[in-house]
Amino acid sequence: MARHYCIAFKNWGRGFFMYARLAVVLLSLLISACASRQAITVDPAFEAPYTLDAGDRLRVVVFGQASLSNTYAVDASGKIAMPLVGMIEARGRTTSEMQKAIQAKLSQGFVRDPNVAVEVETYRPFFVLGEVTNAGQFPYVANLTVETAVAIAGGYSPRAVRDSARLSRNVDGQIVTATVPSTYPVRPGDTVNIQERWF
Repeated sequence: MARHYCIAFKNWGRGFFMYARLAVVLLSLLISACASRQAITVDPAFEAPYTLDAGDRLRVVVFGQASLSNTYAVDASGKIAMPLVGMIEARGRTTSEMQKAIQAKLSQGFVRDPNVAVEVETYRPFFVLGEVTNAGQFPYVANLTVETAVAIAGGYSPRAVRDSARLSRNVDGQIVTATVPSTYPVRPGDTVNIQERWF
């Protein structure tokens, strides 16, 4: 009889520890899932207006001056080269700031009361790294999000974190990195890094 109780107790102990381990695993999965679904807040500085850099191509229209209206590439030094005025700094400027800079240059004895419009004709590429099928550099397309950037890179790898990404962006000349949700907008020049999940 004592032996029978001993065997029963041993079997019960094995079952208890098996269920306890299972409960711990399920609890950690639940905690991790809840944590991953928490709202991700991005520093407002990360939302600064888009600024120009090398690789952008600008369409500049100087009204009444057909010889000056053209497409200009922002070179590796961050400048564009225009007739009459020469090199103009573009890096770190918005299109409206660029417009004012060109107007200021032209008004220095070249064109009377210049009226200038500037828009980005072709944006610089973006980058996708980490747990994707084809990491690399890709041409920018309108309305790009982290999800669509990953789709362009061939999709997630089997071990990828799918609801967020680490995104690096040049803000006021400094590379800033933040965790963003998969629906977050991607800008030209951004680097999207898809992290590896642990289980």
